[in-house]
Amino acid sequence: MSMLESIRINPQGEIAVVEFDLVGEKVNKFSTPVMMRLKDVVEELRKSSYKAVIFKSMKPKIFIAGADIEEIKGMTTKEQFNDAVKAGQEIMNMVEDLPMPTIASVNGACMGGGCEFIMSCDYRIASDDSSTKIGLPEIQLGILPGFGGTQRMPRIMGLQASLDIILAGKAVNSKKALKSGLVDKVVHPNLLDEQAIKWAKEIIAGGGQKRRKKFQPQGLVNKVLEGPAKGVVFKKAREGVMKATKGHYPAPLKALDVIQKTYGMSDRDAGMRIEREGFCELGVTSESKNLIHVYYLTEMVKKQTGVSGVNVKPKEVKGLGILGAGTMGGGIAYVAADKGIQVRMKDLNPDALAKGLKHASDLWMKLVKRKSIDKYQFQQKIDAVSVTTDYSGFKNLDVVVEAIVEDMGIKQKVIGECAGQMRPDAIIATNTSSLSVTEMAKGHPRPEYFAGMHFFNPVNKMPLVEVIRGEKTSDETIATIFELTKKMGKMPVVVKDGPGFLVNRLLLPYMAEAAWLMQEGMSIEVVDKAYVKEFGMPMGPFELMDEVGLDVCIKVLKIFKKAFGERIEMAPCMEALEKSGRLGRKNGKGFYTYQADGKRGDVDQTVYGALGLGSPSNPLQPKECIERGVFAMVNECSLALIEDHIVELPHEVDLGMIMGTGFPPFRGGLLKYADSIGSQYIADQLATYASSRNAKRLKPATPLANMAKSNAKFYK
Repeated sequence: MSMLESIRINPQGEIAVVEFDLVGEKVNKFSTPVMMRLKDVVEELRKSSYKAVIFKSMKPKIFIAGADIEEIKGMTTKEQFNDAVKAGQEIMNMVEDLPMPTIASVNGACMGGGCEFIMSCDYRIASDDSSTKIGLPEIQLGILPGFGGTQRMPRIMGLQASLDIILAGKAVNSKKALKSGLVDKVVHPNLLDEQAIKWAKEIIAGGGQKRRKKFQPQGLVNKVLEGPAKGVVFKKAREGVMKATKGHYPAPLKALDVIQKTYGMSDRDAGMRIEREGFCELGVTSESKNLIHVYYLTEMVKKQTGVSGVNVKPKEVKGLGILGAGTMGGGIAYVAADKGIQVRMKDLNPDALAKGLKHASDLWMKLVKRKSIDKYQFQQKIDAVSVTTDYSGFKNLDVVVEAIVEDMGIKQKVIGECAGQMRPDAIIATNTSSLSVTEMAKGHPRPEYFAGMHFFNPVNKMPLVEVIRGEKTSDETIATIFELTKKMGKMPVVVKDGPGFLVNRLLLPYMAEAAWLMQEGMSIEVVDKAYVKEFGMPMGPFELMDEVGLDVCIKVLKIFKKAFGERIEMAPCMEALEKSGRLGRKNGKGFYTYQADGKRGDVDQTVYGALGLGSPSNPLQPKECIERGVFAMVNECSLALIEDHIVELPHEVDLGMIMGTGFPPFRGGLLKYADSIGSQYIADQLATYASSRNAKRLKPATPLANMAKSNAKFYK
């Protein structure tokens, strides 16, 4: 297929309509061949007698999705980045310099290079379709906008609004784009083509003016912040970045530097050079390579069905039932109804149903306040959730998620009862976090229609769902739950049934090791700070235990102890914790103090005495604290992956750990990180700690010890 067909000129009298339609691809993206074709088209336009140009996409719900990430991934030197970025900047400058006025007509995703492209046009019109999202996500890949984005966006939208998008790698809908001045008009998608032509004719009739839109601040405060006090804006932005990233991500800081150096600069070439240098510095960093690796992990899921090697079609899920209207039930109802699925929530208790509904309603109300949805959309979403104290309506449901009390007997009984009220081919999934799915399936008369669907708390924020295959679960059931998870906007990872499944199995040694560190005289603050500030975890292990619930941690620890024997050693302070009445956040007493509104305070200094420990003396280095916890996870993972095949690929471990625990994305995931430091080093350190701390639990497991002999990697 010819690249000529991917970008073509469709003459409409004195207006040239340039159509992007990448042959053989679902999306338009800026790869090198596409950019070369665009250069030829722009050259042709420059020499033509057209009075105006409209750029549009022929793809449904996609304008231009951005640059070709495969190409970025393959570049390893500053020189390679420099050549590619310079070529891209030059083409965008050529578009900006066309002699006739240009209009970008945007419907669908317009991201990265696509957004930079429309900013090099004179005028911008967008559809109000929900798929229209405009933004610069480069920061999320550890790079910065390199085709002039750091130069044009602040000029068009002003400093504050553009920093908001660039530093967070955000996208905005067309309403917000209009309000901030990123686009000039917004129309219904069916009217987009005719309105763009009409506008082009008006511009021609008015003398065919080119335009370099310049932001005009409104009001005295904004005028001061854009002018004499712009240093304050940069200072505040830098503080915000440091608070959000703890300095672990170089890209937002570099983007801020570039914008600070170039904002208001009249020399376009000099500004572009500074942007290009910034891009080249970031492109070669390990952080960028790891973030691109994480991007590919999420892209892989989009193409998967959850079942490998066989062609299985998932069933369509229109109606979803939820058993249990607690926080989990209400959260699951919210994420399903938010994506247009009809939800039927059942609980024995009308008060619980009211609470579950309120939980979902409060989450949507936050979106209304943020202007992400309007009152009408709010009502539509809330109307998608109905409630019941019996099984009425369950005959029409395709899938039911069970989210009741973690008790095997009760779950089996309720699952059997529910199956009797549903169609024979309907699926039931349990949201258990610690019980055996295979054992639970014994309560279902047709266990092939039963699986696990483990959501993480809080459901509205945590992206991961573990899809658990019991011994008798059918391929079709797994494919259906996998597809349903994606439809809910979550990331599914298929795992085999086993204690703790994947994420909790790997997290438990990490949390248990934190207790041993405290037993050995480390303070809670020092350990948590080491993990957050130095390693980049979203919260330290003690904060995490408080969030999960200390009773839950101890219960799961005992389940693991029973399953894995001497590999799980319980620190004496954990046994004392069980008797202390401390449950963490949920009863306002844990390792930390909590205010009346549930906000976490400082470490509760009385905890050491309550657990029979002396005052902390911090005898260990933060490096040992971090290594013992993280390497304990790697050690357990070698068994889960290589011996037990809980998942099949290292990619699934990394996706699970990033999406389920917030493992630092800039490290690429647990196993990508392990590969970067080497199995030999990890095994040696574990062996050293095992002997020096008299800790059998830290002894390198057989699969890890075998890998260490040749310093083998998890990623083959």
